[in-house]
Amino acid sequence: MSYDHRVDSLPRVKMADVARTAGVSVATVSKVVNGRYGVSQRTLERVQEVIADLGYEASLGARSLRSYRTNVLGILVAEFEPFSAELLKGAGNAVTTTGYELLAYSGGGGSAEVGWERRYLSRLSGTLIDGAIIVTPTVVEARPGVPVVAVDPHAGPTGLPTVDSDNLAGAVLATRHLLELGHRRIAFLGGRPDLASARLRDQGFRSAMAAAGVPVDESLVGMGDYRRGASQEPARVLLDRPDRPTAVFAANDLSALAVLDVAQALGLEVPEDLSVIGFDNVPESALSTPPLTTVSQPLQAMGAAALHLLVDLIAGTDVQTHRRLPTELVPRASTGPPRHG
Repeated sequence: MSYDHRVDSLPRVKMADVARTAGVSVATVSKVVNGRYGVSQRTLERVQEVIADLGYEASLGARSLRSYRTNVLGILVAEFEPFSAELLKGAGNAVTTTGYELLAYSGGGGSAEVGWERRYLSRLSGTLIDGAIIVTPTVVEARPGVPVVAVDPHAGPTGLPTVDSDNLAGAVLATRHLLELGHRRIAFLGGRPDLASARLRDQGFRSAMAAAGVPVDESLVGMGDYRRGASQEPARVLLDRPDRPTAVFAANDLSALAVLDVAQALGLEVPEDLSVIGFDNVPESALSTPPLTTVSQPLQAMGAAALHLLVDLIAGTDVQTHRRLPTELVPRASTGPPRHG
């Protein structure tokens, strides 16, 4: 039986039904629904599970069950960092012409566990927002209760409306740039293996190397987790060796900035001793020393596209639910020909 059919054919679920099924008081359910303090994590999760199972409207926010709109859209992120901040700017600029307001929400914590978006949606949907943009969600919620658009989801495009960029083509651009400068000993500092976008960048790197007839040295492939701090040690492993690479393609700008940090600490000159290229084109990339060559994702345009797609979904407009934006090379001063060869 589908969710919509169940909503139409069964009596409206009440808070008392949730309380009875969960084995807690109505007051406890009310605290969970309204996001108030005073509920243990274990009880919170139990009540949220029952709310989802029963289809209680205050949490799921099913539009068919309510006669009001909040005229507020949510953008949900695991943490506020340069990537999500640029997406937020784009969505913020786009919302001004829609009649909606935008609520940015973070659970606070860069190591958000798998499934964080379920918890965020259960807190916000139905009472605060009419729809949500979720940035890099870990899972696709089968019944979010409000229209949802995913930006750069971990699993890549699925049934959920999605906005992303052409990661594969962008990685080919980055690698080809280094090859055309004359580099052959090229290292790759990858991103998070749980992200489809990171896997596509790895694939693009390997594809471009193969097309040029240059074998990939697996000892020059590291993992940086897309974070500047976490990328320091993998970058040091790549660079602090007698047969170091002449160039590094880092899978995002924060990892590339970590490579610049390590290169400076080791006394390497960029780009004379080492060329470095990143991916994303966050504002920090233009402010580094030297300014970072990178591949631009149109992050603000992605945020705007996600916002407009969400508004269309709420309006019931028949729209294409996967929007992929192009990437482009942004040459700056951190790349140049190798000193030898």
